[in-house]
Amino acid sequence: MKFLVSLGLALACLAPTGCGKKAGENTLTIAVIPKGTTHEYWKSIHAGAVKAQQELAAKGVPVEVIWKGPFREDDRDQQIQVVENFTSRKVGGIVLAPLDSQAMVNPVASAVQAGIPVIVMDSGLKSDKYISFVATDNFKGGRLAGEYMAKLLNEKGNVILLRYAVGSASTEEREKGFLDAIGKFPGLKMISADQYAGVTVESAYQAAQNLLNRYGTEVNGVFCVTEPTTIAMTKALRDIGKGGGRVKMIGFDSGSQSVRDMKNGDVQALAVQNPLLMGYLSVITMVKYLHGEKVESRIDTGVVLATPENMEQPEIRDLLNPPFDKYLK
Repeated sequence: MKFLVSLGLALACLAPTGCGKKAGENTLTIAVIPKGTTHEYWKSIHAGAVKAQQELAAKGVPVEVIWKGPFREDDRDQQIQVVENFTSRKVGGIVLAPLDSQAMVNPVASAVQAGIPVIVMDSGLKSDKYISFVATDNFKGGRLAGEYMAKLLNEKGNVILLRYAVGSASTEEREKGFLDAIGKFPGLKMISADQYAGVTVESAYQAAQNLLNRYGTEVNGVFCVTEPTTIAMTKALRDIGKGGGRVKMIGFDSGSQSVRDMKNGDVQALAVQNPLLMGYLSVITMVKYLHGEKVESRIDTGVVLATPENMEQPEIRDLLNPPFDKYLK
């Protein structure tokens, strides 16, 4: 919140009339590279980046946001190629959501060596070469989910954690946070915590079916750490007659299908990020840096738990229904 309060001053300072900047300066080109381009979450990130571009333009700060990323969130080679291409083009800055915390280290180092600053968003990178990390506190999100699962199950029952993908720092933190919370309740037992869903709804559905074929008669609660995984597990639970809260289902992110599933009673809670704000602040922070301003090394964009009881509260409703169509014409 402190960062947001100062943001208006920062934008005024960036404007040509605000801090001695001259009109007609060259446009800053910022490449924004997501993990993937198919899920609604990334559309909200994109919308936030466009919102920042529009607001900066209104302040007289010309910025071009270029949005490009791999189609699938497990295509490491394609994301590496995208970063390398933007490095060759000598863009002004790169905002990157690394789909692998290790695989993207060298491409980022090469960009920085070429004089291109990098901001990491959404998911961590095992590097100290970037200038700022703009992201959710994913450990906290997982912990909120674990604590709420304990509440739903009256602190007793069998629980499944369906993981996402090896190397994804953001989801690994969610998994750690959830397990940390569950471990504080002796009556809760993790009957499966080592299965991975993969990056698509299809692969997650197959993983969910496999888990429920094995544990469907004894499971009381399930936590899924991404939008596609949540959608897939919810469907798989319905398929075996365990929807409607018979098995408590908690997911992550606010995809429209998961929101509908929560309204219908098949999902009991969603740990919700603010991806539109994440995309917005990533671009704003890069522009501040390129104008010589000091920027925070870590910017937390927040996480809350949405439930059927609070989902119509204005601040929760806005997170569950991000207005990405407003910015992505």
